[in-house]
Amino acid sequence: MDDGNFLESLGQNVTGKKSNSGVEKTASYLKRLYGFDINYPQFAAFKYFWKITESAEKPLLAFVYAINHDVLLAESIQVLLDIKPGEKVAIELFEEVIEKIHPNQYSQNTRKSMAQNIASSWKQAGFIRGKVKNIRTQSEISYRVACFAFLLAWLKGDKGDFIWNSIGVKSLCMSESRLRELAVECAKKDLIQYQYAGSVTSIGFNNLLNKIGIDGNTN
Repeated sequence: MDDGNFLESLGQNVTGKKSNSGVEKTASYLKRLYGFDINYPQFAAFKYFWKITESAEKPLLAFVYAINHDVLLAESIQVLLDIKPGEKVAIELFEEVIEKIHPNQYSQNTRKSMAQNIASSWKQAGFIRGKVKNIRTQSEISYRVACFAFLLAWLKGDKGDFIWNSIGVKSLCMSESRLRELAVECAKKDLIQYQYAGSVTSIGFNNLLNKIGIDGNTN
């Protein structure tokens, strides 16, 4: 991702679709999901972290951003949280969540296709592996990916301990103690200001917001 025109890049079929309709459909979906507007604080943050993260971290970065904007993907979080690493993740579990939250809204075929797409997103992020059997795994979360998740939560209005329960942070599938360890590491890298004392959590992003060019009063 460079400093060019993101929307223009989509029109150049960077996704490799075989037809014009496929290009347009995919571009429309990606625009709804990612925004591609540098004036949108969350996208500005995404663009910044895309530049400072390593290649192996980028799928997780994209996943955290997507789950903050895709309702169906966000609704699937509990499926992963309820399954331990090493156990099978049945596609039917995602179908059940969709039907439970959106009863009689989708046909069986549509619901199955949606469940497969959701599972694929988790797989690309490293939380599921396997071509035939979907096995629950735990993706390795770097301090940069964690910081991005913390920042998106903050930009959406979550503060202090509420950050741990935000959509993007929960999607990392980590314990609160491990999240706090990553927060400490982020603070050492001067990405956040983190304090935890007397059961009170304080997380700030003043320096990072200045680097990205985001108004600290945005939310």
